Amino acid sequence: MRPLFAASDMHGHRAEFRAALRDAGLMDPAGDWAGADARLWVLGDYFDRGPDGIGVVDDIRRLTAQAAAAGGEVGALLGNHEAHLLAAHRFGSAPVPGWAARADGYWGAWMTLGGREDDMRRLTLDHLAWLRALPAMALVDGYLLMHCDSTRYLEFGDTVEAVNKAVAGHLAGNDPAEWLTFCFLVSGRGELHSPEAADFLLAAFGGSQIVHGHSTLISCFGLSRAEASRPFRYGGGRVLAIDGGVFEGGALLVTRLL
Repeated sequence: MRPLFAASDMHGHRAEFRAALRDAGLMDPAGDWAGADARLWVLGDYFDRGPDGIGVVDDIRRLTAQAAAAGGEVGALLGNHEAHLLAAHRFGSAPVPGWAARADGYWGAWMTLGGREDDMRRLTLDHLAWLRALPAMALVDGYLLMHCDSTRYLEFGDTVEAVNKAVAGHLAGNDPAEWLTFCFLVSGRGELHSPEAADFLLAAFGGSQIVHGHSTLISCFGLSRAEASRPFRYGGGRVLAIDGGVFEGGALLVTRLL
């Protein structure tokens, strides 16, 4: 079976992402694909808190083409930081109906999440089209891949295809109030600790294991930096968390699943 890797939550840390890919044998010293027929899925949060979110996205897009040419695959999912960046780009600082707490709108919310104005300035139409086409989840060889450790994906639909179709519809929308609901739904956290919750999601979407980022092993799971240098399994053994918390001084994990 072809090797399968997952990574998540680069948060603009391009150099660390490249180093982790090289260590995993997926990138060569020149920054090109070296994984032959291997598969790599990146699970979201490419932007914010670090210096070069655009560079992270550019690397993912380039590796996608190079991997396909070599018989491999690179797939990418939408994270909540991508949703907030797109909302900030679309609506700026205009007030949002029903969101009295934020007079500075989506722009202000994005900035509080670590938004970098340089990333926004460097966004091109190609970047925007790529981001708006990202799915929210994927099922690959029995692994249910998603960004958040959340059951809220079920609000979009009860199959992977239905979720991704609904998310695509939200990303194409122009109603700021609907975007508020959307950003809430793609930001859930900490909902998979019980085996019952994990089994509930897997029964709906398929697969035997969930792999997610979003919640750092340091802040959200209480692990030390040393412990956060490897993935953390929980939820009755059915859930694997892979966000090592690079922006907190932790590791950027590229995890081999198969």
